[in-house]
Amino acid sequence: MTTLDAQTTAVPTPRAFQPHRRTPAERVRHVLRRLPAWLTIAFLVVVTAYPLLWMVINSFKSNADFLNNPSYTFPEVWEWSNYITAWETGNLSTTITNSVIVTLPSLALIVLLGTAAGFALEVLVFKGRGGILLLFLAGIMIPLQMIVLPLFNLFYALGVNNSYLPMILIYTASGLPLTVFMMATFFRAIPREIFEAATIDGASMIRAFFSIGFPMMRNAVVTVAIVQFFLIWNDLLIALIFGGKKSLNTIQVGLLNFSGEYGAINYGPLFAAICITTFGILVLYLFLNQRIMKGLAAGAVKG
Repeated sequence: MTTLDAQTTAVPTPRAFQPHRRTPAERVRHVLRRLPAWLTIAFLVVVTAYPLLWMVINSFKSNADFLNNPSYTFPEVWEWSNYITAWETGNLSTTITNSVIVTLPSLALIVLLGTAAGFALEVLVFKGRGGILLLFLAGIMIPLQMIVLPLFNLFYALGVNNSYLPMILIYTASGLPLTVFMMATFFRAIPREIFEAATIDGASMIRAFFSIGFPMMRNAVVTVAIVQFFLIWNDLLIALIFGGKKSLNTIQVGLLNFSGEYGAINYGPLFAAICITTFGILVLYLFLNQRIMKGLAAGAVKG
């Protein structure tokens, strides 16, 4: 019986990974290179956060405290009752409800009509669609203040003033030009072959829009809806002119209730009311921030 000696081969043991250690000079150069970016970020954070902090601090001050002490100092006495006064004096329950009643139908019409128009102008092929898109773009350049008086006379003649209808119609009409332009840009990034394949399979244009086009535009719809939501929610001019009755006041008009008969302003409750409205919108924006970024990026490139 023959025995074969096994040949042993030495296998080098892999050396453990050792990260490169920077020398003190390299660390200093690394910090100096990043310092401008850090300072810029810190500056932007301060510029963004300080007004919010300033507003919150002053919402807990009395009028005497606000007028006699620097506005950036903390309150001498924390007036928590300012928020109760703000809710009652500003009639926030009614004004917030009115803002929701005006905003939601306007947003629904803007999104539906604007998306449908963008689909028609970018996906469908017909003569004169470029000129129609230019007409929508021309609507962006018309200041709303120029047509307030004719619109007021029109709604008064129709007998629909002192209702929500004039505000809803004006917000819808003023929001459509920008929405149509943005939606046409977003639809341009979708390959037209998708809709051609749906047509070959027997889908009508309406079916292709609701089953294919609209679902593919979710992020774009959220982006447009948020942009228009802020424009409508923060509007004062249209709500003040066409709101008519006090019971139709929106949130921005309700903030005028904190100004007295002779111009005296109750600052503490005013800032408290602004905090209530501002932080609610801020939470909504933070919740939908990622969708807004995706929607903006979706229309930036062509697929």
